[in-house]
Amino acid sequence: MSHSPDVPGNDGKNCSLPLSFTPGEKRANNYFDGLPVSRFHKFLFYIIMMAYFFEQMDNWNFGFIAPQLVKTWGLTMADIGTINFWYFLGMTVGGLTGGFISDIIGRRKTFLFAILLFSAMSVLNGLTSNFAIFTISRALTGFGVFCLMVCSQAYIAEISPAESRGKWQGLIAAAGFSAVPVIGLLCKIIIPLGPEAWRWIFLFGGLGLFGFGFGLKYLEESPRWLITKRRQAEAEAAVERITGVKVDLTEAAQKVETKENVWDTLLGMFSAKYIKRTLVLFGYNWLFVPATFVVTVWTPMMISQKGFSMEDTLTASFILMIGVPFGCYVASLVSDRGGRKIPLVAITVVGGAFAYAFTQIEGLVPLTITGFCLISCVMAASFINFSYIAESYPTRMRNTAVGIHNAMGRFCTSFMQKQVPVLFAAGGFAGVYNTVALLMLAPCIIVLLFGMRTGGKSLEEIS
Repeated sequence: MSHSPDVPGNDGKNCSLPLSFTPGEKRANNYFDGLPVSRFHKFLFYIIMMAYFFEQMDNWNFGFIAPQLVKTWGLTMADIGTINFWYFLGMTVGGLTGGFISDIIGRRKTFLFAILLFSAMSVLNGLTSNFAIFTISRALTGFGVFCLMVCSQAYIAEISPAESRGKWQGLIAAAGFSAVPVIGLLCKIIIPLGPEAWRWIFLFGGLGLFGFGFGLKYLEESPRWLITKRRQAEAEAAVERITGVKVDLTEAAQKVETKENVWDTLLGMFSAKYIKRTLVLFGYNWLFVPATFVVTVWTPMMISQKGFSMEDTLTASFILMIGVPFGCYVASLVSDRGGRKIPLVAITVVGGAFAYAFTQIEGLVPLTITGFCLISCVMAASFINFSYIAESYPTRMRNTAVGIHNAMGRFCTSFMQKQVPVLFAAGGFAGVYNTVALLMLAPCIIVLLFGMRTGGKSLEEIS
């Protein structure tokens, strides 16, 4: 994909070269490793931030809207659990589909399709009054949201320098996830306006089409994916447009083995070379991911069940959700340290401790402060985990493997959503969050004992 001269940063500025390098000469290089991040490179990251922003508006809005639906539509906690079940089942399918399709047709096309889908389905959620259509639309929103999430995580990993890969993952997430307190503030202002005012929150999701427009015009295909398709000239041209540096990817191309189908990827994940890291990642994600979505999806509802007013609940929920971008920012500060696995374990353990503390306190202010810390830890660990998964496999199978791991985490989450009302009925607030604490702490042992260090290394070296 070519760009006109007025595209921000494709003039190669901010790309300082070694003194021994001759301008115009192709430089043997491993994609982006060792190269400065140019203005156009940052512009691509901004497009992903924009997509994340609208994606997360659609991802988080239901948690704020659910208490109002209980009042206006007469839904039960079991009904909310059903909607969430299908939403996360949609995410499961989206993760699997987004992974292997983007390995076949490319990161860019999959990215654009996902934005288009979740934006349209959010609008449909805002227009319908039928429970079945609402649930189906919510499921398709989940499909699009996680299709984009899986694709974009691999894409960011593939176009970031090894030296700052974790930093960019965290910064992009922090900017994109600033949508969460924004949607919280909008809900606090709009939902009390009337019984049907919540519909406007879903309609705002259609603004994701702006991200689609920018991506359609400017987003580059991943050079690493192009190399797996034996399109070396296009890959070198893409790196040059992004960085302003002419590179020779011959050596990188010689190391690539092309495998495209899901079966080959599954066999590769369980081959002697990758089975240990596959089992470690499964062990972490099957337990940790369901716990994170109990925290992020159900906490506003759980606070409302303590007898606080709708206004107090929305205020507390808004403050809690500021922890989402804050946690992503924390991830950007620590992710590249300790070989990736040490900050992952440390933050998850701290988060488990806050989940337990959540069961020991009363009062709106203490609950809000503790919940903020819990959500911050959950989000920081989640985005370190995204980097950790994406780094663990070679380019030819990365997106499919990322999709499989994350989809299986969401699959477990979909069934966990059905159990939250059961846990609440049996043990109340403590029953829910003691379970969360256990699900967060247990997988840390697996990663600490058997996990590999990936931070600061090139993707090819890790593979």
